[in-house]
Amino acid sequence: MQTKFKLFLTLMAFAWTCSSFAQITKVSAPAIQNHPDMQWWQEARFGMFIHWGVYSIPGRGEWLMYQEHVPISEYASLADQFNPRDFNPKEWVAKAKEAGMKYVVLTTRHHDGFCLFDSKVSEFTSVKTGAKRDLVKEFADACHEAGMRMGFYYSLMDWHFPGVLPMGVSVSEPTMKLIADQAYAQVKELLSNYGKVDILWFDGCNPNDPIRWQSQKILDMARKLQPDILINDRAALPGDFSTPENVVTAQPRPWESCFCMNRTWGYARYDRNYKPVHELLRLLASCSSQSGNFLLNVSPDGEGVIPVEQAEILSNMGKWMKINGKALYGAGPSPVGAPNLGMATRVKDKVYLLIQRWPGSTVPIAWCGSKVKSACLLATGQYARIEQKGDRVWLHDMPQYPPDPWLSVIELTFEGEPRQSVPAYQ
Repeated sequence: MQTKFKLFLTLMAFAWTCSSFAQITKVSAPAIQNHPDMQWWQEARFGMFIHWGVYSIPGRGEWLMYQEHVPISEYASLADQFNPRDFNPKEWVAKAKEAGMKYVVLTTRHHDGFCLFDSKVSEFTSVKTGAKRDLVKEFADACHEAGMRMGFYYSLMDWHFPGVLPMGVSVSEPTMKLIADQAYAQVKELLSNYGKVDILWFDGCNPNDPIRWQSQKILDMARKLQPDILINDRAALPGDFSTPENVVTAQPRPWESCFCMNRTWGYARYDRNYKPVHELLRLLASCSSQSGNFLLNVSPDGEGVIPVEQAEILSNMGKWMKINGKALYGAGPSPVGAPNLGMATRVKDKVYLLIQRWPGSTVPIAWCGSKVKSACLLATGQYARIEQKGDRVWLHDMPQYPPDPWLSVIELTFEGEPRQSVPAYQ
Protein backbone atom coordinates (compact mmCIF):
# COMPACT_ATOMS: atom_id res chain seq x y z
CA MET A 1 0.00 0.00 0.00
CA GLN A 2 2.84 2.38 0.90
CA THR A 3 4.60 1.60 -2.40
CA LYS A 4 1.38 2.29 -4.31
CA PHE A 5 0.95 5.58 -2.45
CA LYS A 6 4.53 6.64 -3.30
CA LEU A 7 3.91 5.73 -6.92
CA PHE A 8 0.71 7.80 -6.86
CA LEU A 9 2.57 10.83 -5.47
CA THR A 10 5.30 10.42 -8.11
CA LEU A 11 2.74 10.30 -10.92
CA MET A 12 0.91 13.33 -9.50
CA ALA A 13 4.17 15.30 -9.30
CA PHE A 14 5.01 14.36 -12.88
CA ALA A 15 1.55 15.40 -14.06
CA TRP A 16 1.85 18.73 -12.23
CA THR A 17 5.27 19.33 -13.80
CA CYS A 18 3.92 18.58 -17.28
CA SER A 19 0.93 20.85 -16.68
CA SER A 20 3.13 23.67 -15.41
CA PHE A 21 5.48 23.33 -18.37
CA ALA A 22 2.51 23.42 -20.74
CA GLN A 23 1.24 26.62 -19.14
CA ILE A 24 4.67 28.25 -19.35
CA THR A 25 4.96 27.18 -22.97
CA LYS A 26 1.55 28.67 -23.72
CA VAL A 27 2.55 32.05 -22.38
CA SER A 28 6.10 32.28 -23.63
CA ALA A 29 5.96 30.57 -27.03
CA PRO A 30 5.71 32.90 -30.00
CA ALA A 31 2.54 32.62 -32.06
CA ILE A 32 2.79 30.11 -34.89
CA GLN A 33 2.23 31.80 -38.22
CA ASN A 34 0.51 29.23 -40.43
CA HIS A 35 -1.38 31.52 -42.81
CA PRO A 36 0.21 33.83 -45.38
CA ASP A 37 -2.11 36.76 -44.51
CA MET A 38 -1.79 36.42 -40.73
CA GLN A 39 0.58 39.35 -40.21
CA TRP A 40 -1.95 42.19 -40.38
CA TRP A 41 -4.20 40.40 -37.88
CA GLN A 42 -1.37 39.76 -35.40
CA GLU A 43 -0.30 43.38 -35.61
CA ALA A 44 -3.87 44.64 -35.13
CA ARG A 45 -4.30 43.30 -31.57
CA PHE A 46 -7.64 45.13 -31.05
CA GLY A 47 -10.99 44.56 -32.77
CA MET A 48 -14.71 45.18 -32.35
CA PHE A 49 -17.31 42.41 -32.04
CA ILE A 50 -20.95 43.33 -32.77
CA HIS A 51 -23.86 41.18 -31.55
CA TRP A 52 -27.05 42.39 -33.18
CA GLY A 53 -30.30 40.83 -34.36
CA VAL A 54 -34.04 40.56 -33.69
CA TYR A 55 -33.23 39.64 -30.08
CA SER A 56 -32.11 43.26 -29.66
CA ILE A 57 -35.78 44.39 -29.72
CA PRO A 58 -36.91 42.83 -26.38
CA GLY A 59 -33.42 43.56 -25.03
CA ARG A 60 -32.88 40.50 -22.87
CA GLY A 61 -29.82 39.04 -24.55
CA GLU A 62 -29.09 36.97 -27.64
CA TRP A 63 -30.12 33.62 -26.07
CA LEU A 64 -33.68 34.82 -25.44
CA MET A 65 -35.35 32.24 -27.70
CA TYR A 66 -33.65 29.33 -25.96
CA GLN A 67 -33.59 30.59 -22.38
CA GLU A 68 -37.27 31.59 -22.35
CA HIS A 69 -38.29 28.64 -24.56
CA VAL A 70 -40.06 30.94 -27.01
CA PRO A 71 -41.96 29.02 -29.73
CA ILE A 72 -40.68 29.54 -33.27
CA SER A 73 -43.92 31.17 -34.44
CA GLU A 74 -43.86 33.67 -31.57
CA TYR A 75 -40.17 34.43 -31.98
CA ALA A 76 -40.55 34.91 -35.73
CA SER A 77 -42.89 37.86 -35.13
CA LEU A 78 -39.88 39.83 -33.86
CA ALA A 79 -38.56 39.89 -37.43
CA ASP A 80 -41.60 41.88 -38.58
CA GLN A 81 -40.83 44.47 -35.87
CA PHE A 82 -37.13 44.61 -36.71
CA ASN A 83 -36.78 47.77 -38.81
CA PRO A 84 -33.74 49.60 -37.40
CA ARG A 85 -34.31 53.17 -38.60
CA ASP A 86 -31.21 54.49 -36.79
CA PHE A 87 -28.87 51.84 -38.16
CA ASN A 88 -25.81 53.66 -39.48
CA PRO A 89 -22.87 51.30 -39.95
CA LYS A 90 -20.61 54.23 -40.88
CA GLU A 91 -21.02 55.44 -37.29
CA TRP A 92 -20.20 51.97 -35.95
CA VAL A 93 -17.02 51.84 -38.02
CA ALA A 94 -16.12 55.39 -36.97
CA LYS A 95 -16.49 54.44 -33.29
CA ALA A 96 -14.26 51.40 -33.85
CA LYS A 97 -11.60 53.55 -35.50
CA GLU A 98 -11.84 56.16 -32.76
CA ALA A 99 -11.28 53.42 -30.17
CA GLY A 100 -8.09 52.29 -31.93
CA MET A 101 -9.65 49.06 -33.25
CA LYS A 102 -8.26 47.62 -36.48
CA TYR A 103 -11.07 45.24 -37.52
CA VAL A 104 -14.80 44.69 -36.95
CA VAL A 105 -16.70 41.38 -36.77
CA LEU A 106 -20.50 41.40 -37.20
CA THR A 107 -22.94 38.63 -36.24
CA THR A 108 -24.51 38.02 -39.65
CA ARG A 109 -26.63 35.24 -38.11
CA HIS A 110 -26.83 33.99 -34.54
CA HIS A 111 -28.18 30.68 -33.17
CA ASP A 112 -31.79 31.88 -33.67
CA GLY A 113 -31.31 31.61 -37.44
CA PHE A 114 -32.24 35.21 -38.33
CA CYS A 115 -30.05 36.47 -41.18
CA LEU A 116 -29.04 40.11 -41.46
CA PHE A 117 -28.32 39.37 -45.12
CA ASP A 118 -30.16 38.27 -48.24
CA SER A 119 -30.28 34.48 -48.29
CA LYS A 120 -31.92 32.35 -50.96
CA VAL A 121 -32.16 29.35 -48.61
CA SER A 122 -34.07 31.04 -45.76
CA GLU A 123 -37.20 33.16 -45.39
CA PHE A 124 -36.06 34.39 -41.96
CA THR A 125 -33.95 37.33 -43.16
CA SER A 126 -33.86 41.10 -42.82
CA VAL A 127 -34.59 41.40 -46.55
CA LYS A 128 -37.78 39.28 -46.44
CA THR A 129 -39.21 40.63 -43.17
CA GLY A 130 -39.74 44.03 -41.52
CA ALA A 131 -36.53 45.84 -42.45
CA LYS A 132 -36.64 44.95 -46.18
CA ARG A 133 -32.91 45.71 -46.23
CA ASP A 134 -29.67 43.78 -46.60
CA LEU A 135 -28.02 45.02 -43.41
CA VAL A 136 -24.83 43.04 -43.98
CA LYS A 137 -24.36 44.78 -47.33
CA GLU A 138 -24.66 48.19 -45.69
CA PHE A 139 -22.17 47.12 -43.03
CA ALA A 140 -19.71 45.68 -45.57
CA ASP A 141 -19.94 48.81 -47.74
CA ALA A 142 -19.21 51.02 -44.71
CA CYS A 143 -16.15 48.95 -43.78
CA HIS A 144 -14.78 48.94 -47.31
CA GLU A 145 -15.33 52.67 -47.69
CA ALA A 146 -13.47 53.37 -44.45
CA GLY A 147 -10.63 50.93 -45.17
CA MET A 148 -11.60 48.88 -42.12
CA ARG A 149 -10.84 45.15 -42.08
CA MET A 150 -14.07 43.23 -41.53
CA GLY A 151 -15.24 39.81 -40.49
CA PHE A 152 -18.49 37.85 -40.56
CA TYR A 153 -19.65 35.88 -37.53
CA TYR A 154 -21.84 32.94 -38.54
CA SER A 155 -23.52 30.46 -36.20
CA LEU A 156 -23.71 26.98 -37.69
CA MET A 157 -26.54 25.99 -35.36
CA ASP A 158 -30.12 27.08 -36.16
CA TRP A 159 -32.79 26.76 -33.47
CA HIS A 160 -35.54 26.97 -36.10
CA PHE A 161 -35.05 23.39 -37.20
CA PRO A 162 -37.28 20.81 -35.46
CA GLY A 163 -35.55 18.64 -32.89
CA VAL A 164 -32.62 21.04 -32.37
CA LEU A 165 -33.86 22.31 -28.99
CA PRO A 166 -33.23 21.64 -26.17
CA MET A 167 -29.45 21.88 -26.46
CA GLY A 168 -27.54 18.68 -25.81
CA VAL A 169 -30.19 16.44 -27.37
CA SER A 170 -28.87 14.44 -30.32
CA VAL A 171 -30.01 15.92 -33.63
CA SER A 172 -31.38 13.39 -36.12
CA GLU A 173 -29.36 12.70 -39.24
CA PRO A 174 -32.01 14.07 -41.69
CA THR A 175 -32.22 17.34 -39.70
CA MET A 176 -28.46 17.51 -39.34
CA LYS A 177 -28.07 17.27 -43.10
CA LEU A 178 -30.57 20.08 -43.66
CA ILE A 179 -28.73 22.37 -41.22
CA ALA A 180 -25.31 21.54 -42.65
CA ASP A 181 -26.51 22.11 -46.22
CA GLN A 182 -28.00 25.46 -45.18
CA ALA A 183 -24.74 26.44 -43.47
CA TYR A 184 -22.74 25.63 -46.61
CA ALA A 185 -25.12 27.64 -48.81
CA GLN A 186 -25.23 30.67 -46.50
CA VAL A 187 -21.48 30.82 -45.94
CA LYS A 188 -21.11 30.71 -49.73
CA GLU A 189 -23.55 33.63 -50.03
CA LEU A 190 -21.68 35.65 -47.41
CA LEU A 191 -18.34 35.13 -49.09
CA SER A 192 -19.63 35.73 -52.63
CA ASN A 193 -21.82 38.83 -52.35
CA TYR A 194 -20.04 41.37 -50.13
CA GLY A 195 -16.59 41.99 -51.56
CA LYS A 196 -13.45 41.15 -49.64
CA VAL A 197 -14.07 39.45 -46.29
CA ASP A 198 -11.05 39.29 -43.97
CA ILE A 199 -12.35 37.01 -41.19
CA LEU A 200 -14.86 34.16 -40.95
CA TRP A 201 -15.84 33.74 -37.30
CA PHE A 202 -17.77 30.49 -36.75
CA ASP A 203 -19.80 29.64 -33.65
CA GLY A 204 -22.57 27.28 -32.55
CA CYS A 205 -20.89 24.07 -33.71
CA ASN A 206 -23.14 21.69 -31.81
CA PRO A 207 -22.52 18.75 -32.12
CA ASN A 208 -18.79 19.31 -32.33
CA ASP A 209 -18.41 16.88 -35.22
CA PRO A 210 -16.59 17.92 -38.42
CA ILE A 211 -18.03 14.96 -40.35
CA ARG A 212 -21.69 15.79 -39.65
CA TRP A 213 -21.10 19.48 -40.36
CA GLN A 214 -19.02 18.78 -43.49
CA SER A 215 -16.59 21.26 -41.94
CA GLN A 216 -13.70 20.63 -44.31
CA LYS A 217 -15.97 21.13 -47.30
CA ILE A 218 -17.15 24.46 -45.92
CA LEU A 219 -13.60 25.63 -45.14
CA ASP A 220 -12.31 24.57 -48.57
CA MET A 221 -15.12 26.52 -50.22
CA ALA A 222 -14.43 29.56 -48.03
CA ARG A 223 -10.74 29.63 -48.91
CA LYS A 224 -11.50 29.20 -52.61
CA LEU A 225 -13.89 32.18 -52.60
CA GLN A 226 -11.74 34.33 -50.29
CA PRO A 227 -8.09 33.14 -50.53
CA ASP A 228 -6.81 35.56 -47.88
CA ILE A 229 -9.56 34.92 -45.33
CA LEU A 230 -8.72 34.02 -41.72
CA ILE A 231 -10.97 31.40 -40.11
CA ASN A 232 -11.37 30.71 -36.39
CA ASP A 233 -11.43 27.34 -34.63
CA ARG A 234 -15.16 26.94 -33.97
CA ALA A 235 -16.17 24.79 -36.95
CA ALA A 236 -14.88 21.57 -35.32
CA LEU A 237 -11.52 22.07 -37.08
CA PRO A 238 -8.41 23.97 -35.89
CA GLY A 239 -8.71 26.95 -38.25
CA ASP A 240 -6.17 29.78 -38.28
CA PHE A 241 -6.66 31.10 -34.73
CA SER A 242 -8.06 30.07 -31.34
CA THR A 243 -10.87 31.93 -29.58
CA PRO A 244 -10.97 31.76 -25.77
CA GLU A 245 -14.15 33.51 -24.56
CA ASN A 246 -14.38 35.98 -21.65
CA VAL A 247 -11.00 34.79 -20.39
CA VAL A 248 -7.41 35.60 -21.31
CA THR A 249 -5.77 32.24 -21.94
CA ALA A 250 -2.63 32.39 -24.07
CA GLN A 251 -2.28 29.73 -26.76
CA PRO A 252 0.77 28.29 -28.56
CA ARG A 253 -0.78 29.43 -31.87
CA PRO A 254 -2.46 32.67 -33.04
CA TRP A 255 -5.30 33.50 -30.66
CA GLU A 256 -7.92 36.08 -29.80
CA SER A 257 -9.91 36.57 -26.59
CA CYS A 258 -13.43 37.89 -27.09
CA PHE A 259 -15.08 39.79 -24.25
CA CYS A 260 -18.39 41.52 -23.68
CA MET A 261 -18.35 44.91 -21.94
CA ASN A 262 -21.02 43.91 -19.43
CA ARG A 263 -22.53 40.45 -18.77
CA THR A 264 -24.39 40.03 -22.05
CA TRP A 265 -23.37 39.72 -25.70
CA GLY A 266 -26.68 40.86 -27.20
CA TYR A 267 -28.43 44.07 -26.15
CA ALA A 268 -29.77 43.86 -22.58
CA ARG A 269 -31.58 47.03 -21.60
CA TYR A 270 -30.93 46.85 -17.87
CA ASP A 271 -27.49 45.22 -17.81
CA ARG A 272 -25.41 48.00 -16.25
CA ASN A 273 -22.60 45.71 -15.10
CA TYR A 274 -20.01 47.42 -17.27
CA LYS A 275 -16.33 46.75 -16.84
CA PRO A 276 -14.45 49.98 -16.08
CA VAL A 277 -12.08 51.40 -18.69
CA HIS A 278 -8.97 50.50 -16.69
CA GLU A 279 -10.08 46.85 -16.54
CA LEU A 280 -10.74 46.67 -20.28
CA LEU A 281 -7.34 48.23 -20.97
CA ARG A 282 -5.77 45.69 -18.61
CA LEU A 283 -7.41 42.86 -20.57
CA LEU A 284 -6.28 44.35 -23.87
CA ALA A 285 -2.72 44.73 -22.58
CA SER A 286 -2.76 41.22 -21.13
CA CYS A 287 -3.66 39.82 -24.55
CA SER A 288 -1.01 41.89 -26.37
CA SER A 289 1.69 40.99 -23.86
CA GLN A 290 1.08 37.31 -24.68
CA SER A 291 0.89 37.69 -28.49
CA GLY A 292 -2.93 37.63 -28.52
CA ASN A 293 -5.75 39.81 -29.84
CA PHE A 294 -8.63 41.38 -27.92
CA LEU A 295 -12.09 41.39 -29.54
CA LEU A 296 -14.38 43.67 -27.54
CA ASN A 297 -18.14 43.41 -28.03
CA VAL A 298 -20.75 46.12 -28.47
CA SER A 299 -24.48 45.39 -28.49
CA PRO A 300 -26.63 47.87 -30.46
CA ASP A 301 -30.30 48.13 -29.55
CA GLY A 302 -33.21 47.23 -31.81
CA GLU A 303 -32.92 50.54 -33.66
CA GLY A 304 -29.22 50.03 -34.36
CA VAL A 305 -27.87 52.44 -31.74
CA ILE A 306 -24.83 51.51 -29.64
CA PRO A 307 -25.75 52.23 -25.98
CA VAL A 308 -24.33 55.48 -24.65
CA GLU A 309 -22.34 53.69 -21.92
CA GLN A 310 -20.59 51.54 -24.53
CA ALA A 311 -19.92 54.53 -26.79
CA GLU A 312 -18.33 56.38 -23.87
CA ILE A 313 -16.12 53.40 -23.01
CA LEU A 314 -14.96 53.18 -26.64
CA SER A 315 -14.20 56.89 -26.70
CA ASN A 316 -12.13 56.74 -23.52
CA MET A 317 -10.23 53.68 -24.72
CA GLY A 318 -9.53 55.56 -27.94
CA LYS A 319 -8.08 58.53 -26.07
CA TRP A 320 -5.71 56.17 -24.26
CA MET A 321 -4.81 54.30 -27.45
CA LYS A 322 -3.85 57.49 -29.29
CA ILE A 323 -1.07 58.04 -26.77
CA ASN A 324 -0.21 54.49 -25.76
CA GLY A 325 -1.31 52.25 -28.65
CA LYS A 326 2.29 51.87 -29.85
CA ALA A 327 2.82 49.64 -26.79
CA LEU A 328 0.18 47.15 -28.03
CA TYR A 329 0.01 47.04 -31.82
CA GLY A 330 2.20 44.19 -33.07
CA ALA A 331 3.30 43.49 -29.50
CA GLY A 332 4.38 40.25 -27.87
CA PRO A 333 6.04 39.03 -24.66
CA SER A 334 8.89 41.06 -23.22
CA PRO A 335 12.06 39.53 -21.72
CA VAL A 336 12.25 42.51 -19.34
CA GLY A 337 9.52 43.83 -17.08
CA ALA A 338 8.32 44.74 -13.61
CA PRO A 339 5.73 42.04 -12.79
CA ASN A 340 5.16 43.43 -9.30
CA LEU A 341 3.90 46.65 -10.94
CA GLY A 342 2.02 45.40 -13.99
CA MET A 343 2.68 43.99 -17.46
CA ALA A 344 5.26 44.48 -20.18
CA THR A 345 5.21 44.18 -23.96
CA ARG A 346 7.87 44.15 -26.62
CA VAL A 347 7.49 45.77 -30.04
CA LYS A 348 10.63 45.22 -32.12
CA ASP A 349 13.47 46.44 -29.87
CA LYS A 350 11.31 48.61 -27.60
CA VAL A 351 9.93 47.41 -24.27
CA TYR A 352 6.83 48.98 -22.74
CA LEU A 353 5.99 48.81 -19.05
CA LEU A 354 2.22 48.97 -18.54
CA ILE A 355 2.00 49.89 -14.90
CA GLN A 356 -1.15 49.13 -12.94
CA ARG A 357 0.35 49.73 -9.48
CA TRP A 358 2.27 52.99 -9.73
CA PRO A 359 5.22 52.87 -7.27
CA GLY A 360 5.90 56.59 -6.89
CA SER A 361 8.75 58.72 -8.18
CA THR A 362 11.10 55.73 -8.67
CA VAL A 363 10.15 52.76 -10.84
CA PRO A 364 12.26 49.63 -10.12
CA ILE A 365 13.09 46.91 -12.68
CA ALA A 366 15.03 43.68 -12.08
CA TRP A 367 16.52 40.79 -14.07
CA CYS A 368 17.42 43.20 -16.88
CA GLY A 369 20.28 41.78 -18.93
CA SER A 370 20.74 44.79 -21.22
CA LYS A 371 21.73 48.37 -20.56
CA VAL A 372 18.75 50.76 -20.52
CA LYS A 373 19.50 53.79 -22.67
CA SER A 374 16.32 55.81 -22.12
CA ALA A 375 12.93 55.60 -20.41
CA CYS A 376 10.07 57.82 -21.56
CA LEU A 377 6.67 58.21 -19.89
CA LEU A 378 4.22 58.22 -22.81
CA ALA A 379 1.46 60.15 -21.03
CA THR A 380 3.65 63.25 -20.58
CA GLY A 381 6.74 62.72 -22.75
CA GLN A 382 8.90 62.99 -19.61
CA TYR A 383 12.22 61.10 -19.49
CA ALA A 384 13.47 59.33 -16.37
CA ARG A 385 16.90 59.56 -14.82
CA ILE A 386 18.31 56.03 -15.10
CA GLU A 387 20.34 54.25 -12.46
CA GLN A 388 21.52 50.72 -13.27
CA LYS A 389 23.58 48.30 -11.21
CA GLY A 390 24.06 45.01 -13.00
CA ASP A 391 20.63 43.67 -13.83
CA ARG A 392 18.82 46.05 -11.44
CA VAL A 393 17.42 49.31 -12.82
CA TRP A 394 15.80 52.33 -11.15
CA LEU A 395 13.90 54.94 -13.15
CA HIS A 396 14.13 58.13 -11.06
CA ASP A 397 12.40 61.51 -11.27
CA MET A 398 9.05 60.06 -12.30
CA PRO A 399 5.76 61.59 -11.03
CA GLN A 400 4.84 60.75 -7.46
CA TYR A 401 1.29 59.83 -8.52
CA PRO A 402 0.05 57.85 -11.55
CA PRO A 403 0.23 60.15 -14.59
CA ASP A 404 -2.50 58.24 -16.43
CA PRO A 405 -5.90 57.60 -14.77
CA TRP A 406 -6.19 54.12 -16.33
CA LEU A 407 -2.83 52.56 -17.22
CA SER A 408 0.53 54.35 -17.26
CA VAL A 409 3.09 53.31 -19.89
CA ILE A 410 6.87 53.75 -19.94
CA GLU A 411 8.83 53.14 -23.14
CA LEU A 412 12.29 51.61 -22.65
CA THR A 413 15.10 51.85 -25.20
CA PHE A 414 18.21 49.68 -24.84
CA GLU A 415 21.74 49.55 -26.06
CA GLY A 416 21.34 46.53 -28.31
CA GLU A 417 18.58 43.98 -27.90
CA PRO A 418 16.54 43.79 -24.67
CA ARG A 419 17.47 40.64 -22.75
CA GLN A 420 16.65 39.06 -19.43
CA SER A 421 19.47 38.16 -17.05
CA VAL A 422 19.58 34.61 -15.73
CA PRO A 423 17.88 34.44 -12.31
CA ALA A 424 20.18 33.21 -9.51
CA TYR A 425 17.89 30.31 -8.58
CA GLN A 426 18.33 28.73 -11.99
